[in-house]
Amino acid sequence: MNNFSRLDLNLLVTLDTLLAERNVTRAAERLNLSQPSVSVQLARLREVFADPLLLPAQRGMRPTARADELREPLREALEALGRAVAPTRPFDPAEASTTWRVAAADYAESAILLPALAGLRTAAPNTRLAVVEAVPSRMARQLESGELDLFFHTSVGAPPGLHARVLFNERYVLVGRADHPRLKRRPTLAQFCALEHVVVSLAGGGFTGPTDEALAEKGLARRVVLSVPHFLFMMSTVASTDMVAMLPERLARGAAGLRVVEAPLEVPGYEMAMLWHERRHRDPAHKWLREQIVASL
Repeated sequence: MNNFSRLDLNLLVTLDTLLAERNVTRAAERLNLSQPSVSVQLARLREVFADPLLLPAQRGMRPTARADELREPLREALEALGRAVAPTRPFDPAEASTTWRVAAADYAESAILLPALAGLRTAAPNTRLAVVEAVPSRMARQLESGELDLFFHTSVGAPPGLHARVLFNERYVLVGRADHPRLKRRPTLAQFCALEHVVVSLAGGGFTGPTDEALAEKGLARRVVLSVPHFLFMMSTVASTDMVAMLPERLARGAAGLRVVEAPLEVPGYEMAMLWHERRHRDPAHKWLREQIVASL
């Protein structure tokens, strides 16, 4: 029998108080109700549960077996409800011991998380940050389940229904080793296409990207000779060979051993965004983390 629809919260609070006091008069005093009102509510509870719940005893009342079964689950449920509706406490980073879990590709690790780390450690020394591999196909499920708190991804391709904050617009620049003989000046389009290129393929094994799409619109193609899964390996490769790459500008800034020049064609950039689920949207600790990341960029 589904009794839940026949109950209201006040009846459950009354039952919890009666089980604690085992006396209608004392329960009424605790609840700031009249004794007749509590008696009426007890009668209603007996009807709903089809059980006397409390029986007259030498001193006060004694619970039935059914009432004993209800005591702990009812107390726990009311305490949980009380916590749920209690005013949210402000987040104190200096005292917090929160563990955050975020997903980022190696580009986002360097361009977004690295600038934020020093500030996070100073302001919230007892917190922890777990950075896991970003798998876009799992994004929605991981955020919805609470497995992840934040996911860093381009705005394009983000699943619908998530909260998103655009962090910045990224553009591509051409990079090669610092003393690359063909990058002493900006190459022509023909020279650019003749160079040996490295690309990052997050899905693995791909040899095309936005640059190739831009070239195809002009009826051109470049020589892509190496496909790698991570930007860090790409940067190490171009720093030690004659291969070149179209690299996000934020990774190229100040990179040791690299020469940066403007490419001879315009390649569309992208918006980098921070995404999270509604379940974390109002959480003070998670709001603080998001604000810290934005402030560090």
